[in-house]
Amino acid sequence: MSNVPLRPLADRLVAMREEAATKTATGLYLPADTKEKSQIAKVVAVGQGVKEIKTGERIVVREYSTSDVKVDGVEYLIVKEEDVLAIVKEK
Repeated sequence: MSNVPLRPLADRLVAMREEAATKTATGLYLPADTKEKSQIAKVVAVGQGVKEIKTGERIVVREYSTSDVKVDGVEYLIVKEEDVLAIVKEK
């Protein structure tokens, strides 16, 4: 996603949250009001001070450490690199 309308500064990155699960592992559908926000997001832009995370990687973020911003109808997360808990390995 090269046309991201946000340019992160310093050690921050911009990501897009993945959709939360709509059903449980056993197949039960969850009502919309009980769904939690996903803690997994895809990185779409990184600041110059970010050392270990690259654009396109999937990350796990702390639950209450993000700034949610909506630009042109699209919701983005702004996260400090230190608030990223893990990088999700692709299979």
